[in-house]
Amino acid sequence: MTDAVRATEDEGVRPDWRPALARPVILRHDRVRGVDLLVLPERVVVLRGSAGSIVELCDGEREVAEIVRELERRHPGASVADDVLRFLADLRGQGWLR
Repeated sequence: MTDAVRATEDEGVRPDWRPALARPVILRHDRVRGVDLLVLPERVVVLRGSAGSIVELCDGEREVAEIVRELERRHPGASVADDVLRFLADLRGQGWLR
């Protein structure tokens, strides 16, 4: 277990958590700008890089471990676990994931 995994578990991101967007938060793709957005009441957050594909997998059905495995399948050879866990912990901390 890496330090990042331990730290994110301390923040409530456990491998068996099934993250989903909180009720007022919506994931949208802006076709004009080619970016994914988190649309919140009175605020829009632009997601960079692969952040949108991570959020897209947060459907409340998949566990965090399944999300990490899916992203590792999509990006062979990339070590994504630590980054995904930190990102999910940040979104949870913002109140955008439940």
